[in-house]
Amino acid sequence: MANLYKTMLQPLVFSGLQADPEAVHRQLLSGLGWMSRGCQGHRPAQCTPVPWLLNQWSRTYGWIDPRLEQQLWGLTFSNPVGLAAGFDKDGIATHVWPHFGFGFAEVGTVTAQAQPGNPRPRLFRLPQDQAAINRMGFNNRGAERMAQTLAAAQQHRPHAIPLGINLGKSKVTPVAEAAEDYRYSFQQLYAYGDYFVINVSSPNTPGLRSLQAVDQLEPILEALQTANQPRKPLLVKIAPDLNWEEIAAIVALAQTYALSGIIATNTTLSRQGLSTQHLSATGNSPQAEVGGLSGAPLAQRSTEVIRFIYQQTQGSLPIIGVGGIMGAEDAWEKLTAGASLLQVYTGWIYEGPSLVRQILQGLLARLQAEGFPHLQAAVGYRHPDAAKT
Repeated sequence: MANLYKTMLQPLVFSGLQADPEAVHRQLLSGLGWMSRGCQGHRPAQCTPVPWLLNQWSRTYGWIDPRLEQQLWGLTFSNPVGLAAGFDKDGIATHVWPHFGFGFAEVGTVTAQAQPGNPRPRLFRLPQDQAAINRMGFNNRGAERMAQTLAAAQQHRPHAIPLGINLGKSKVTPVAEAAEDYRYSFQQLYAYGDYFVINVSSPNTPGLRSLQAVDQLEPILEALQTANQPRKPLLVKIAPDLNWEEIAAIVALAQTYALSGIIATNTTLSRQGLSTQHLSATGNSPQAEVGGLSGAPLAQRSTEVIRFIYQQTQGSLPIIGVGGIMGAEDAWEKLTAGASLLQVYTGWIYEGPSLVRQILQGLLARLQAEGFPHLQAAVGYRHPDAAKT
């Protein structure tokens, strides 16, 4: 299946008539959304191929092993690899993601108000660097619409894996009113998420990254934790471009407000070390295009941030590691640096749907080679002060 994707499907996705990566994404997600809805509104004879195909995907792309399972925040994660926010912005394909082997999925980013996002083109691929640049701008249908979508999906059948919901600020909302904006989305969606993420680190909404400053972030955390009754896991997603003092301040604030974890990291503004000279969509250099860079070039920095947070908290604050995971070795680096869970997006586009299975099999091989009885024993292992279990 991996070879089929690389030799036949990837060239169609990356070139030719399918040169617009956003159009390809939209078509793919539309099809997956239809499959996720399954037999809703149809007679069984009209939809029997859908469950057959989903079951086939589960056999092809999934991998079950009790050594990969974790209990975190009262939730069961059958494996540590999740789908990152940004792929399924409106939560329309939640029932499909388990069939690609994911141990959890995060939908969004969703905002209080529906918004179209930034002008196109706003998504660019850099195949030479196994990277992407996006300046989507939180395009989504809004929190109320997502709540309706998730309610209908969960009425049809409960989601099979933990579901996270990533919350952002509406573009039209002034920074001074951000706390209320986040609170509104949270309250609309509270019933449907297993955990929630405060996204203050996308570079594509004006003023958003300023909310990572302690004095700006504190009222948002206060508003959400006040509304968070009974408590559900609440995490914050940070940028890789912060300095160590800024990250340490966010970590301290997260502990003060009893956040459940940190997601490290979002996309980067850096263009350092890229091989790509010109983007096919515009002819511009990557340096000339505004937006966040994701994929392989982000791997080292995101791992460094994970290691720093783990050191600052002595492993007491769970970390979801994301950024540049293109295979099992990248995943192992982040786990042993201190991440309990992982997320993929750009790597999944480049490597294809077999990536999750490849990562899980590679992690099991490393656990066996290093003598770890289970995945949790390897988390933070490469930290010099890590307690070995």
